[in-house]
Amino acid sequence: MRESLKYPVGMQSFPNIRQDGYLYVDKTEYIIKLQSLGKYFFLGRPRRFGKSLFLSTLEAYYQGRKDLFKGLAIYDYEKTWTAYEVLHLDFTGKNYSDADSLDNELDYIFTEWEEKYALQRKYNDPELRFRQIIKAAHIKSGREVVLLIDEYDKPLLDTVNNPERQDKFRNILRGIYGNLKKMDSFIKFAMLTGVSRFGKLNIFSDINNLNDISMSKEFGGVCGITPNELHHYFEQGVEDFAEGRKITTSQAYNELKANYDGYHFTEECTPDVYNPYSLLSALQNGKINDYWFETGTPKHLIDIIKKRKIKLENLEDVEDAVSNIRNVSFDLDSTLVPLLYQSGYLTIKGYEEETDMLQLGYPNNEVKKGFLLYLMATYTEMTEQKSWTDIISFYRDIKDGRVDAFMQRLQSMYADFNRDGFKFITLEQHYQDVAYLVFRLLGCLAKVEYKTATGRIDIVVEMPDCIYLFEFKRNSSPEVALAQIEALNYSLAFKVDNREIIKIGANFCDKIRGLESWKIVKMGI
Repeated sequence: MRESLKYPVGMQSFPNIRQDGYLYVDKTEYIIKLQSLGKYFFLGRPRRFGKSLFLSTLEAYYQGRKDLFKGLAIYDYEKTWTAYEVLHLDFTGKNYSDADSLDNELDYIFTEWEEKYALQRKYNDPELRFRQIIKAAHIKSGREVVLLIDEYDKPLLDTVNNPERQDKFRNILRGIYGNLKKMDSFIKFAMLTGVSRFGKLNIFSDINNLNDISMSKEFGGVCGITPNELHHYFEQGVEDFAEGRKITTSQAYNELKANYDGYHFTEECTPDVYNPYSLLSALQNGKINDYWFETGTPKHLIDIIKKRKIKLENLEDVEDAVSNIRNVSFDLDSTLVPLLYQSGYLTIKGYEEETDMLQLGYPNNEVKKGFLLYLMATYTEMTEQKSWTDIISFYRDIKDGRVDAFMQRLQSMYADFNRDGFKFITLEQHYQDVAYLVFRLLGCLAKVEYKTATGRIDIVVEMPDCIYLFEFKRNSSPEVALAQIEALNYSLAFKVDNREIIKIGANFCDKIRGLESWKIVKMGI
């Protein structure tokens, strides 16, 4: 029996992966590319996409640890393997919502470095302390210093709901990161990683030679796993995965692709990139699951959705300018689409060069399902588990043509949650958004406010054998809703379609704060 692969799920230490026999996807070719482009870089990728591992790889390389790189692309390329002092500032793994959290974390890190370099603390200002540490590291080695800053934006993401605290943290970080320019003669190489390039931080204008490689075609595969890498490094793993699930290897590749592939970080939409955390987890556990999404919820994005009163159907299959995607502010007044892209919930699907516009959508099934379930739980105040259980019941109703049972279940769902805390949105839009979430989670082609020549249908749901036309009214009657479908001849848009048309008129009542009544009319085409 062949030995199983060791998957480095969640591991961020390059030395540990190499020394302990875990599978490592060789990304060292990108270190070679970086050396020809300058010395200051920024890389933006979603959480758990391998940014920390890449920085750990850079740290080992600049420390001259040649033994760790045997067999990798850079091993024979590098001739000198010079050891530099590396200052690795890591903001991962800590919550910065408390007022003193950033000060305490910086003090802890800087104190360790001051002890390492036998420095007597002269300043309380973090900017000046960091500057003194850089000088001391340079003096100790006699060489320039390497600076690696991981998740530089984490303190700002954690304070989206507290603008005053976020502004305080922003000023502290600007001072620290400003040393990349002020201490240029002492620095050999520097890289910052994070989820987003913060427009309001101003570091990207202060350091005019900071090279943002986040959307560079040359670095499109620097994090994550490309299809070629999947086949090269994980062939045995996919075969084991297929055997365990009693499916063919081809089916296994298709399942993994549908659930974890689909990310693009370049305008050219190349290369395809798999979410590494989910892919490795699936191969290790032998089953498909929402691994990446279950590791954390996008609370700051939900807060912004609530604040901005954004219609949910506007969150997929959208477009935005490249300039907007590159620079975001991550506060409650932020434009949502760039945040969703930066955070990994939308990805690039196409690019129109003449307008400089990107088309964006959900990258794969895991993200689509996970994000919609999280929204469902937020909009209905149900748990995500109960939301999914209800969706399965909805699916069985609609699949078996039990339209009335479907509407009864929808009525019960509206009656179960409390809308007192749901004041960020109009009641009418709230009704529509919850129905939209139900249909999208059902996997149907649901379209809200579907445009026809005569008007807009509230929701159109297309199934293999039939098409549902939903018209919702508020404080009216199902008959009025159905009369509108007839008067505006909504079914005409589907005249050439051979599927059965099912019309549903429904009325929401403010008095009972829910779905009051409905009427169903079936007709052939």
